[in-house]
Amino acid sequence: MQIESSLPTPIDVEAEIEKLARRYKSAGGLGINVLNLIGGSADNLIERLPEGIRRNLESATITALNQAMKAAHSSRSVVPDQASWLNQAVSTAMGAAGGAGGLPTALAELPVTTTLLLRVIQGVAVEHGFDPEAESVQFDCVQVFAAAGPLSGDDGADLGFLSARLALSGKAMQAVIANIAPKLAVVLGQKLAAQTVPVLGAVAGAATNYAYTSYYEDVAHVHFGLRKLAIDADVPHGDLLAQLEVKMAKPKVTA
Repeated sequence: MQIESSLPTPIDVEAEIEKLARRYKSAGGLGINVLNLIGGSADNLIERLPEGIRRNLESATITALNQAMKAAHSSRSVVPDQASWLNQAVSTAMGAAGGAGGLPTALAELPVTTTLLLRVIQGVAVEHGFDPEAESVQFDCVQVFAAAGPLSGDDGADLGFLSARLALSGKAMQAVIANIAPKLAVVLGQKLAAQTVPVLGAVAGAATNYAYTSYYEDVAHVHFGLRKLAIDADVPHGDLLAQLEVKMAKPKVTA
């Protein structure tokens, strides 16, 4: 009679790190298609926005994030986490609606899309076994927004968003939001500009939102996948991050 071993299967840390590296490297692929659609580059997108909008992007981003935090948190008891394809479909529809009316509707749609993106990130946290009600996990969810946006052309070299940790305090969330706002303002500014491209408005809005939803879902899997691996493999998070940085620095092998 053969007795099955109850010992857990050893975790191949290197293989898991390789998977995370591949996922992050491929995260922004859809953004290239969006830039090809609308013409131009990510660097000059924000220059297309009116000066007043550019000047207030950061404050608008802080407002959108604060609204998203409240809405995403309260909606969890009403609307369960959705499948990836459904999130992408809803986001695409919202982007099309936002782009159809030009800048005014794109601005109105911005906090709604930000809320959806945050819910997508929270859903990934749950998928990896984390409690979205925990304050530390809520911080991590917002921290995912510190990754470069899908239109940046980032190759994954900047992994700082994975390592940032702030002490928990009553004002910690505002500190997280204030820290992320400047970078996210650029990312959301690119989204707004893409949605206001003449003629293409609704199409560009739909494509942009689809790219953003896919991107932040992938980035969230990298973020929480690394944290889960640290727990399961009993390896310090910093050591895993160092391994991931090495993987990300390796050039792609072409056939």
